Amino acid sequence: MDAAVGGGGLLQIPGLFGVLPAQTPAPVVLGVNKFASASGTLVATAQYTRRISVPWAMLIPAAVLAFGFSYLGSHIVVYLPTSWMKPSILVILIVMAAYTFLKKDLGQVERQSVLTKREYINGLIIGALIGLYDGVFGPGTGSLLAFVFVRFFAFDFITATASSKVINLTTNLAALCFFIPHHYVIWHWAIPLAIANLTGGLIGARLAMRGGTKLLRKGFIVLLCIMIGRFGYDLM
Repeated sequence: MDAAVGGGGLLQIPGLFGVLPAQTPAPVVLGVNKFASASGTLVATAQYTRRISVPWAMLIPAAVLAFGFSYLGSHIVVYLPTSWMKPSILVILIVMAAYTFLKKDLGQVERQSVLTKREYINGLIIGALIGLYDGVFGPGTGSLLAFVFVRFFAFDFITATASSKVINLTTNLAALCFFIPHHYVIWHWAIPLAIANLTGGLIGARLAMRGGTKLLRKGFIVLLCIMIGRFGYDLM
């Protein structure tokens, strides 16, 4: 799921809270999840970028900023009031779902023109903001990135998904730079889960590329509905 349309953490994190021992600290659950997610995202990124042409000149600087701001976010999260985040994200998800559903041609046409200078600058800003969000909060980062690339850069869903994986991988690695030194990754849990994520990432990326933009658009709408339901349930 995460390799194809994103949002894997929305399923994996609650699942880990359910199956790991009840006394497991939340940072350990998040650390195990992040290590496994990074493994799946790594193989998905490799699969996409081998077959899909992505704008490396914009993505690499954006990924560097995303890495730095994600690492910063993982440190400042304890000082920020996060109670307002879920309502805000819920509103954003509803808008994204409605816009994608109503605009039938969104992300269905491959972009032919090169990126403008303004779009390069916007890419850097987006990389920083998404990195900060991933470090502070996290769920749905890949989906937000994919939507931004489709809506504001006119990418098709395949290119947007491939591009989002590049940045999402760097934000995952930034978080691990915090979790691993602080011993929040329990390896005998994290490694088997990482192997499962690697397998899923490999299969999911290949299915996405085989299904094309139409499949990804449908999957993206379904994912947004799942995320809206999840965030709405948490708020209730």
